[in-house]
Amino acid sequence: MKNITLNVQGMSCQHCVNSIEGALKEIGASGKVNLKGESVDVSFDEQKVSLDQIKEVIEEQGYDVA
Repeated sequence: MKNITLNVQGMSCQHCVNSIEGALKEIGASGKVNLKGESVDVSFDEQKVSLDQIKEVIEEQGYDVA
């Protein structure tokens, strides 16, 4: 398992947390949103999910990955 922290802008509420964490779960990754830190800690298996897929699924939810 690989662990990374992504800077994500535009998150402000529990809906944002649920949206991002749910989308990551759907593609086989797990995420923990930090609203104050504007970041998401992501754990994933590089054999199953790519970093590009993770960024894409977060951006599809309407947030900017820096």
